[in-house]
Amino acid sequence: MSLPRSKIIGAVEMGTSKIVVLVGEVHQGRSLNIIGLGQCTSMGIKKGEIIDMRQASDGVHAALAQAEKQAGAQIEGIYLALSGSHLQGFSNPGVVTVADPDNFVMREDLRRAATNAKGKALPPGRVYIHHVRSGYMLDSREVTDPIGMQGQSLEARYWHVHGDERKVSDALHVINGYGMDVDDVVISSIASGSMVASDAEKQLGVLVLDIGAGTTDYVLYRQGHIIRTGTLAVGGDHMTNDLSLGLRLQNRVAESLKRRAGRAVFTKDDREKAVMAFNDLSIGDRPIPMLSISRILHARCEELLMILKNRLGSQVSPQHLPGGVVLTGAASQLPGLPELAEHVIGVPVRRGSNPDWVVHKELCTPEYSTVLGLLHYGLRNQQRPTAPAETQARKPGLLTMVSQLFK
Repeated sequence: MSLPRSKIIGAVEMGTSKIVVLVGEVHQGRSLNIIGLGQCTSMGIKKGEIIDMRQASDGVHAALAQAEKQAGAQIEGIYLALSGSHLQGFSNPGVVTVADPDNFVMREDLRRAATNAKGKALPPGRVYIHHVRSGYMLDSREVTDPIGMQGQSLEARYWHVHGDERKVSDALHVINGYGMDVDDVVISSIASGSMVASDAEKQLGVLVLDIGAGTTDYVLYRQGHIIRTGTLAVGGDHMTNDLSLGLRLQNRVAESLKRRAGRAVFTKDDREKAVMAFNDLSIGDRPIPMLSISRILHARCEELLMILKNRLGSQVSPQHLPGGVVLTGAASQLPGLPELAEHVIGVPVRRGSNPDWVVHKELCTPEYSTVLGLLHYGLRNQQRPTAPAETQARKPGLLTMVSQLFK
């Protein structure tokens, strides 16, 4: 099977604060060159979900046009990030008896186990996004590749991600409205996790937290596999809102103050410090105690981390997370956040960085981890006739089903 000579692909992330589009040229299915970037302030999108179709479409279409203009080429296929609290997941393994009379595992056994795992019906209004394979068990022992091994009972473990059918179709409809097709959808946590966590960390066990403006997406890896994903409807905007209410400031002033002086931890030295609210010597500018700023942000960040810790339970214990926690996303840059997270979760925490192959200085910051991950996913899709094993999306099932909604 010959690989295509080149293809222009686009990655779209519709965030709460910003819409970002990256354009990449895939050469012969082997290499990726980033050739265009488009971005604009997000409107009509809240906590990762579309609440105003017209505003969301205008913003996404403007970013797409900007990216294509910079690239000097038309996008041939889109990879779209999905986020929002409507995304949910569950574990459902597929268990089969090995068919071979001598109990040697064949590829057909794997296929039957996968079909079994994916066969659970969803409630009305829900649609599968990903069936993420997370390893095999052969006669209750964990194996990487069971083909050719002897055993009687084969279990294929899967983490299944599903979402609200209408909200997913709304996101696809925004892209369709620009005259483009969506080649595939990837949940944000998987896209960003693929960029900031190393293979060694994934093998050990690592949790990636992508803290954006409206949501915090997370993905948990163990033994090289994705074993859990999720979204919390809390992010950087909630920190800003807390400052706005607590200090009686306009939201834009609170956001500026958070960026200039915000910290997730406080010290006794903060009692003696103050920063100006506007920082422009204008009428009405006033000093804000540093201790007040730090305490407000500390409380919100601690709450976010505690919610996450309680949700994941023993899965975030030192025993299960030797690789620690990796922080990414725009709001993850808040000073003191890694130290607070390490204290709350009880494992090493570091800020993530995008891979060395990202040579564009503007794209090296954590806020671009998701769209870079989408482009990387697109490159891998060009290299393989089927979707990668770690994110085996239900194509064409979801896209075929959703496309029918627009006919």
